[in-house]
Amino acid sequence: QVQLVESGGGLVQAGGSLRLSCAASGSIFSINAMGWYRQAPGKQRELVAIITTVGRTINYADSVKGRFTISRDIAKNTVYLQMNSLKPEDTAVYYCNANIGPPRINYWGQGTQVTVSS
Repeated sequence: QVQLVESGGGLVQAGGSLRLSCAASGSIFSINAMGWYRQAPGKQRELVAIITTVGRTINYADSVKGRFTISRDIAKNTVYLQMNSLKPEDTAVYYCNANIGPPRINYWGQGTQVTVSS
């Protein structure tokens, strides 16, 4: 059993910053990648940023490039998302994701609300 626990969401004014954290615990054999997704009301869940363990490859959604930074603390099985210059369109529930295995299974956190006011 794997648990992902997120923290750090909240309400912030446009132009502000927030830092999300996600810690993985439980029966973790090997974390292949960790990342953040978000889902705004009425929209599909979308990838925000992801970082692999091998090679530390990072990918960002075009909409957050230059504003968000993803990082990992491998020893703590934790991933962070530093969000700067936040915009109202960043408002969404942010979900932590971890791909663990073999077998390669995706696990999800419970989600944390980020609200950016204009």
